[in-house]
Formats: sequence, C-alpha cells, structure tokens
Amino acid sequence: MSDKSKKYILWFNELTKEDIPYVGGKCANLGELTRAGAPTPKGFAVTAYAYKKFITETGLVNKIKSVLKNIDLSDFNKLNKISRDIRNLIESTPIFPEIKQEIFDAYSKLENLTRKNVRLSVRSSATAEDLPGASFAGQQDTFLNIDRDHLIEAVLKCWSSLYTPRAISYRHEKGFDHEKVLISVAVQEMVAPDPEAQGVMFTIHPVTGDHTKILIEASYGLGEAVVSGSVTPDTFIVDKNTMKIIEKQIGKKATKDVIDVKTGKVVTVPVPKEEQEKLCIPDEYVLELARIAKKIEEHYGIPMDIEWAIDRETRKIYILQARPETIHGVQTAKKPAAAASQISDSKILVKGLPVSPGVGAGPVNIILDSSEINKIQKGDILVTKMTTPSWVPAMKKSAAIVTDEGGYTCHAAIVSRELGVPCVVGAGNATAVLKSNQLVTVDGSKGFVYEGLVQKTEEKSTPTTGTVFEQPITATKIYVNLSIPEKAEQVARETLADGVGLLRAEHMMLSIGKHPKLLIEEGGAELMIDKFAESIRIVAQAFHPKPVIYRALDFKPDEFLALEGGEKYEREAGHIGPNPMIGYRGQFRYTKEPEIFKLELAAIKRVREKYNLKNVHLMIPFVRTIGEFRKVKEIIYSEGLNPEQDPDFWLWIMLEVPSAVFIIDKLCAEGINGISIGSNDLTMLILGVDRNDASVQEIYDERDIAVLRAINYVTKVCKKYGVTVSICGQAPSVYPEYAEFLVRLGVTSISVNPDAVISTRLHVAQIEKKLALEKVTGKSKLKIGGLEEDELDFWRILS
Repeated sequence: MSDKSKKYILWFNELTKEDIPYVGGKCANLGELTRAGAPTPKGFAVTAYAYKKFITETGLVNKIKSVLKNIDLSDFNKLNKISRDIRNLIESTPIFPEIKQEIFDAYSKLENLTRKNVRLSVRSSATAEDLPGASFAGQQDTFLNIDRDHLIEAVLKCWSSLYTPRAISYRHEKGFDHEKVLISVAVQEMVAPDPEAQGVMFTIHPVTGDHTKILIEASYGLGEAVVSGSVTPDTFIVDKNTMKIIEKQIGKKATKDVIDVKTGKVVTVPVPKEEQEKLCIPDEYVLELARIAKKIEEHYGIPMDIEWAIDRETRKIYILQARPETIHGVQTAKKPAAAASQISDSKILVKGLPVSPGVGAGPVNIILDSSEINKIQKGDILVTKMTTPSWVPAMKKSAAIVTDEGGYTCHAAIVSRELGVPCVVGAGNATAVLKSNQLVTVDGSKGFVYEGLVQKTEEKSTPTTGTVFEQPITATKIYVNLSIPEKAEQVARETLADGVGLLRAEHMMLSIGKHPKLLIEEGGAELMIDKFAESIRIVAQAFHPKPVIYRALDFKPDEFLALEGGEKYEREAGHIGPNPMIGYRGQFRYTKEPEIFKLELAAIKRVREKYNLKNVHLMIPFVRTIGEFRKVKEIIYSEGLNPEQDPDFWLWIMLEVPSAVFIIDKLCAEGINGISIGSNDLTMLILGVDRNDASVQEIYDERDIAVLRAINYVTKVCKKYGVTVSICGQAPSVYPEYAEFLVRLGVTSISVNPDAVISTRLHVAQIEKKLALEKVTGKSKLKIGGLEEDELDFWRILS
C-alpha cells in the first residue's frame, strides 16, 4: 500500500487495521470498523506523514533534539519544562499551506457527506516507524465540538501531545528514538451536541472476565459524564449466546453533559427527576447495541471495548471507537462449551467464596495439619481448614484448593491467585463433606465444588496477560505483589509491571526450613544471608531498573511453627498469644530480635553492593508506635542502609495499624521515603473484623467510610511531606471504584497481584483520562460510594 505512505489525508473508509504505520492505532481501528460495516461517524485521518513532513521541513526536529539533549528523568520539574517548551514550539509553528489546504478540503468534503458547518471530534492517534503496537502518545488528547476555524489549532495540539512528560519518559526509558515516533490525528464528525444517550460496552465482562456476557453502560448526554464519574450509568448485561437481557440496573443520572450551542463548551445540566428514575435507553436499543458489539468482536476475533452514542435527532446508533479489551485476555483455564455445560449439570457438593478463577479437577486430599503437606501429590485437590505460608509447596502441586475458612483477602486467596491455582475459600464444612480420594471438580470462578471428574486432564488458571496490544502509559505506577522469587522473570515479562510494590520474605524463610534463631544457634547465619540475597537478586534483576520494595520478614508467631525450631522459639518462648495477627510480629519483633533483622539487612546490602542492583529498597511492616520506629531506623542505619546518606535507597513503612494513621505526620518527619497502605489488615483493624473469618465477611469492606477516611487523611499528609504513597491490598483490583478513589487522591502507585496488573493499568488509564476530561469541563470530584470530598475530610468538622 505504498500510495498511502505519502498522503496527508486518508479517509476512514480507505483504512484497515494494517495501516497503523500511516495513521496510528485509533484511526486504523476506525477504518477497520468502517470497512466492517459498523455505523461509525464519517471522518478522516491527518496522516503520520503530514506530521513527519511538518517537523522535518520546519526544522523542528533539530530544535526538539536540542531541548531533549540535557534531559534528566529524575527531575520532574525539569521534565515538565522540557515538555512545555517542545509543545509550545510545535503549537506555535505554522503548518505548511499545502497540508493546511488539504485539511480544509477534507473538511469541505466531510460537510458534503454530512451537514453544513459540521462540528468535529479531534483526537490524536499514535504510531511509530518499525514500532507498531506500542503506546507512544501517553494520555491521548481529545478536542470536542471543533469547527473549521479551530481545526488547525486542534491538529497542532494533538501533534504536540506526542511530547507529554510521560511520553518523553517512556520513550527515553525504552530506548526509542524520538524522531521515529510519529503521530496521526483522527478528525471525525461529532454526534449531535446533546445525544440521546452515550456510553461504553464490553464484549467480555470487564470485572469477572466472563466471555459469554456483553456489558453495556449508558447515560444521558455526552459519554464524558460516564467516564468522569459525575454520573452512575445505567447498566445492562446481555447473554451473548441467547442475546437476551439478563440484568438491568438503573444508575444515578442526576445530571448530563451537553455542549452549549452558544459558547461551544461542555456544560452540565440537570436531568428531570422522572428521567433519572428510569432507564435511559429502551430494550430494543440495548439489544441492537449488543448485536453490533458481537459483530465487532467476531470481526476482530478478540474481546472489544467499544464507545457508542445515540443521536437525539435521528435516533441512530453510532460507534465512536473500539479497541481490544485486554483486561482479562485469553484465560488458559477457559473450559470448552461442552465441559462448561457438563459442570453446570453436575451436583454441587460445597459452596464457598470464589477467590481465584479457573477450573481444577482431581482426587480430594484432606490435609488438616501443615506437618502432612508432603502427602499432597501433583494434581490433587487440596482441602483444608486454612493455609499459611508454610503450605505454599503443597499449593503449587494442587490442581485446586478448597478451605473451610477465609475470605477474599486471606492467605489462600492471595497466594492461589499468584500461583494461578483455582481456589474456593470460606466453604465452611468442606473438610467434613468431602472425602479423601473422592473425585471432584472445583470452579474457582463461581465458588462451587462439583461431584465427579468433569475434565480428564488437569487444568489450572494461570496469571497470563493475554494479548497485549497497546499498554497505556499511566502517571500512577502499577506495581506487582510477589511472594515467589522463581516467578519473577515470568511475571516481569508478562505483566510489564512498573516494579515490585511488595516482595514478601516469608517464602524465602520457608525454603530454608529452619527457624532463624535455630539457624543462628547452629552457626548458619551466613546461609540465611546467602539464601535471602539470592532470592532478592533474582527479583531485582528480573525487574531492573524498576524498583523492588522488599518487605522485612513478617511471619505471625504461629506461622513460624512450621519451621524446624518453631516450637522452641515461638510456643515455648511464649510468643503465641490468643490472636497472633496482632501479636509478636512486624516492627516490634525487630526491636526484640535485632540479630535476625540484621541478617535481612545484610542480604539487601549485598544485593545492592555486590550485584550493583540499586533498585532494591526496604519496607517495615506493622508499624505501631513512633518509639518503635526510631529503634528500628537506628538498627537499619547502623547496618549501612541510610537513605539520608544514599538517596538511591528508600525506606518505606507498611501502614496497616490505625495508630500509624494518627502519627503519620510524625513518621513522615522521621525521614521515610514512602508508605504502602496494607488495606487488608488496615480494614480488619479499623472495623474490628477478622479478615480470615468467613462468618463476618459480609461486614469486612475496604469501602467503609472509616477506612476511606483513614486512607484519605494519610495520603494528604504524605503528599504534604513529599512522601510516596502506594497501596498493596486487594481492594483496587476487586472494586473498580476503589482504584478511581485512589487515583483521584493522587497515590503514587498501586500494587496488585500478577493476574490483576494489566486490568488495573487499563482501568487506571481510563480514570486518568477522566481526570483530564474533568479539567476540560471544569469538574473535579473525589467520590466513592456516594461520598463527597468534604465527607472524607473528617477533620474539617472541627474547623
């Protein structure tokens, strides 16, 4: 298609998905949709060739090179200035008359195809020579309601969006040549300023990953109201096989966004009460949207994320954009249709909480004590009361796991997701109902254990990423939680996480098999340093130069019992109290047993100095008091790990205990570099609810106002002190609105399990796009569960 390579303008009906090098991903997809017969608004692309000619022949290439010459990615203010300078250069440089004229000619042709004085949606569409499939433009600029007089200005702004701080940083880190990265612009007829309804739809359930469902979200007016969070849309779920609506939910649609015909700006207007209380589109439109979505998915052959609108005047449906939906990707544990039907027809023996998706089948092996885990054979269904870190070797061998106890954030749930093993927890009586060697099938997506061996071969879910098309760049870093060092290289490769936000040490201790005090007593201190250093090195090297936050050993006293010497140094020493979760652990333990803690510090120091892996940092868990923290800090500094002397070394704390919330300003003043909010334990301790007790799971909720207020307060104090804020609990990957709450607060990073990294990144990218749109529309709302910002800032009550 060489004739396309030298054109300034290409119409959507000329394009296919193969034309990314000429017009970028967005325009190529619009062309593909047009050719597939989808009802897309008419439009054209200002090609990457036009941009290349513009920056080359105006001398901008050399000017941009000169500005970028002294780039320092560690200096955020300088990076911002470089971005502003380059964008100003591009936006202030006149476009060649010949390019300008072709753009205006295309606009006139679009008028003839649509209507006089047609208003436009103008969006950037990134590409790169020889590097298709990567995301180069960062957060895409979008300009709505553009007329002919402002079209060239919008094109220049789209071109300049290639040099946002994040896009510059991304290319620099990846070693991409800035000159080879090109950008196109999508110019599209805009649906009427007050559409009947607008929204998004997914040909896979974006939360559960169910391939048999189509989810449609709809609201009155412009779709920006849906993505900005100012309205809660109506939700429809359509069964993809029967094409019947199986679920409807009326959202809170008190307002809608429209374009003021006088000013051309987006404004928010109230929705009449009678319209708020009904669904915004009738069933026939829902089903037509679903049919279009299914047709688009069949054309592409993969799940899709689709934006749509209904014109108020013509009542016609338009598809505004479609892109691959890679949140769940291709699950290796997906059952064939026949097998799925066979499962659903089988007798349910046990029900529990579905915490790790996938299907596993095999013989039941009931293990009631950790001393018997060596009895587990590869392919067994592990059935037990509850797992602890010492059970990981057995969990790795299992085809599936079922526990009597536990909730969504218990040990079995977290580790099974990381291992990719189907898991059902909180089943209550599984150890009594199921019998050893009984053949069963476990559905970790539904929480059911079925009678019989539905599948003949072992199937396990795996934390795969599916097919990654364009992973967006996000301002919020997306880190990964990791327990098993041997998986580091695979996780780094498949998730492309921005670093490790939580590297747990417990598996390292288990691999040695002895209590650390027994090791020291036997003269094996160096063995512990060697083993820990090697495990940390494996992870640090896999992710280098991205940060790896090592959390110091945080076994609860009863979890040490699985190790040789555990009885002597834990139970006989009187460390196992009535509630080990809030007992002799974390920071307090380091002050009482500094000889063990120093071995961990020695391992970190070795990795940083011997292997020159300076991306390893330290995090202290379960911080209770300022006095304890000062003692621990003194130990750390005495071992040669001092962030005040070495700015490349970070000292973080875990924020899990309510007392730490109220002394966060004191902790920041002590010189910490970052905090990681352990929302699992923080929720448990604020609400007084045991997160491992299935009987109280209905009131264990990270979204409770008390928890949200604590996180809100801590984040704002840390931002005041310039301290990094991360979170490593399950909530952001379980509740989409929770991630939005965190991004709106301005957390620096979100750390999730490997299976949730890609979905979280894509969700965060959408949220950050909302924030950008809110800036344009003048709206800014911090809201979760119906709470406004002033409700979260509880301390303001006193002012």
